[in-house]
This record gives sequence, structure tokens and C-alpha cells, in this order.
Amino acid sequence: MRNLMIVAALLATLPMTAHGEVKAASADAMLIEYRFAVAAPAAQAWESLVHPERWWPEDHTWSGKRASLSINPTAGGCFCERWAGGSAEHGRVVMVVPNRVLTLDAALGPFREMAISGILAIKLEERDGATTADVSYRVSGDATHQLESLAPIVDEVLGLQFGAFAAYAGRKE
Repeated sequence: MRNLMIVAALLATLPMTAHGEVKAASADAMLIEYRFAVAAPAAQAWESLVHPERWWPEDHTWSGKRASLSINPTAGGCFCERWAGGSAEHGRVVMVVPNRVLTLDAALGPFREMAISGILAIKLEERDGATTADVSYRVSGDATHQLESLAPIVDEVLGLQFGAFAAYAGRKE
């Protein structure tokens, strides 16, 4: 509960610490990019990033519990959710450079059922003891899905999810 209160308090500062944008959107594709300021060194940001069970919003899980999430940060590793009576693979790790890059093949949320492809890339860059986290999500699929109409919603959700990451990673112990 304490971590949730910390994340909620830090999320209140999100507009000053993040910038997000729908860079491109069409019927069959979208690209959303965010830049987050993380008040922590890259190693601390990385340690937080690979533990979504500590920061991912619970209402963006199938189980309703962030504790059900895990990432195995190695090529081929799973960004998975496991709970009593079910499990889901949210993404597959395709690239890892510890403290710098995590890339997942990830059709997040309802995109999985729509047979849409997504690449989620998180790049960390440390400067003067703080870290910039660049998050990009490139999605492509069938034009009948009208992805341009979903782009603003995905933009908002990514901001929420990775805003929670940036807030959690930059918390003071």
C-alpha cells in the first residue's frame, strides 16, 4: 500500500516529468513515443523497469494484481502474468542491454486478440545521476481495425503505465 501511495503522489508530477506524442497514426499502424525524466541513476531505473510487479497499474492487468506480473530480462524471456486459474504472455523480450535497452514484441491488452503486432522499446540514458527513459510503441495490423482512432487511447495508457514506472524508479528510499 505504501508503494502505491508513493506512486500516486509522484504521478501527480507527471506533466512536468514526461512528454508523450502520437508520432504517426493510420488505419493500419501507429507510433507513440514518450520521454520520461527519472530521478535516479540508470541502474536503479533498470532494476525498477524489469520488475513491473512493483509499479504497473493494477487496473491494466488481467488478474487485477500487479504482483502477478514478471519480466525475464533476457532474449526470449517472457513479460508474463500468472494467477490462480490463468496466465497471459503480454510480450516476448527480443533485446536486452542491461541498464540501457529493453525491447519487447508485445501486442498489449486487447491488441493480442486483434492479431496486431507491437514492438515496445524502452531506452535508458543516464546523465548526471538522472536517467531519461525513451519509450516507443510501434503497432501495426489490419486496416479494418482503424488504429488511428485507438492511438489517443493507447497514448494515454502508455503515459499512465510508464509514468508509474518513472515515478516508482525515481522514488526516494
